[in-house]
Amino acid sequence: MEDKIERVEAAPASISELLERLDRTTAAMPKRLRQCADYLRAHINLVAVTTVADMATAAGVAPSAFMRFCQALGFSGYSEMQALFRSEYAQSRPDYAERLSDLRARGEHGSAQLLVDFVEAGHKSLMFLSNMAEMDQLAQVVERMAKARTLHLVGMRRAYPVVCYMGYMLQKMGIPCVVHTGNAGIEFTSAILPDDLLFAVTFAPFASETRSIAEAAHRSGAPVLLLTDSADCPLTEIAEAQLIAREVDVGAFRVPTSSMTLVTTIAVALGGIRGITE
Repeated sequence: MEDKIERVEAAPASISELLERLDRTTAAMPKRLRQCADYLRAHINLVAVTTVADMATAAGVAPSAFMRFCQALGFSGYSEMQALFRSEYAQSRPDYAERLSDLRARGEHGSAQLLVDFVEAGHKSLMFLSNMAEMDQLAQVVERMAKARTLHLVGMRRAYPVVCYMGYMLQKMGIPCVVHTGNAGIEFTSAILPDDLLFAVTFAPFASETRSIAEAAHRSGAPVLLLTDSADCPLTEIAEAQLIAREVDVGAFRVPTSSMTLVTTIAVALGGIRGITE
């Protein structure tokens, strides 16, 4: 029997209004819709960059149940609810001073509490990765990279440490690679040849420098592979394969736990295929 939907007059106009509505209605929801509500509360930062199918799978319900959950909140469907999250996400990206101030206001700035919170966030990120990882895509990425003459890695801003660590591992295993930094506004894209491969790492709101280098590689005939946190990444159109890694945040601070785990997996798998040069 399908879950009954209690209709409401209008969709929430803000995320805070949505949460208030959840406070009032969750207890009266059927079991499957309560599962959706519980998952949404625990992973509210993922809505803007996650498909309804992924949200439903992680919540342990069918996509149709998650759609009914959205309708029970007053939305026409998941797309309308996601648009609300994307709009607020785009308009409110606090700087570091604001983030720290918010943590202090909530009494969560002590080192002991922060450690607990970041460990828990990392655990949730890895659980999401293990549930959502496309193993066929991962195998395709490793296979494609193993055939390339030289691997070019690019990632700016918070993606930069991810590609730096990957480059360090590949270099230690004797696999030819170049980490593009875009220093001094120089992209060095002429070094990317058709027999090479570009592995781009970019997270919302997506660094323009990364996109520029990836598009240059694509024009040169080199395949482009992508690691991102959103299925709507603009580089999806030119990428031969795409991996998704989403991070749970603590007060808007994120540790690249899932991303580091994925690139480490790729590097070690490549080392096993190509061997280590003595």
